[in-house]
Amino acid sequence: MKMEFKIKHTWDGLPVSHEPVTIVLKSDNAGLLMEVHAPFFNDPPAPLGEPGKPFSRLWDYEVVEAFFLSDRTEHYLEVELCPHGQHLLLLLSGKRRVWKEELPLEFEVTRTKTKWEGKAHLPWNYFPPSTNKFNAFAIHGSGEERKYEALHPVPRHELREGQKPDFHRLEFFKDLNLKGLMGEDWKQPESDIWKSLTN
Repeated sequence: MKMEFKIKHTWDGLPVSHEPVTIVLKSDNAGLLMEVHAPFFNDPPAPLGEPGKPFSRLWDYEVVEAFFLSDRTEHYLEVELCPHGQHLLLLLSGKRRVWKEELPLEFEVTRTKTKWEGKAHLPWNYFPPSTNKFNAFAIHGSGEERKYEALHPVPRHELREGQKPDFHRLEFFKDLNLKGLMGEDWKQPESDIWKSLTN
């Protein structure tokens, strides 16, 4: 079983001008396997961090991001993956309120001149209880040419003059049915990490 998502629009709802970034979610031993299939722009240049390790402010580079949200609590997991092998995982409690970051991740990348693929093993322990919403994003380019793309963009009628891209508009996330992926009898395993926040 798998779920597949294609990022076909910019953050404000215009069609992207290249092969869309594809994200595939599959069940993994102790969590979800997130696969990324994306064009490789190599712009901006690689972060100076070691591949395979967390890198702070990775969103300033070329990245693909996935957000897993529990809409009841506004708790969410943010996963940022870079074609150069760095990653950044954040846990947030309320919009933009990071309470844990740079979590370890098993992440492999293969890259050619024009494409890259990543595989990230996301343990259930990182997911907030009752995860039920999802959005995904891709960023590349530098300066004026920087592009922000979204799986579920801001609806055109919601746009305001001078608005900037904001990936934390949780109200535009869409349903993620993990039971559809894991099986109807599946229950999301409890998370020690999230428990430590609520106790």
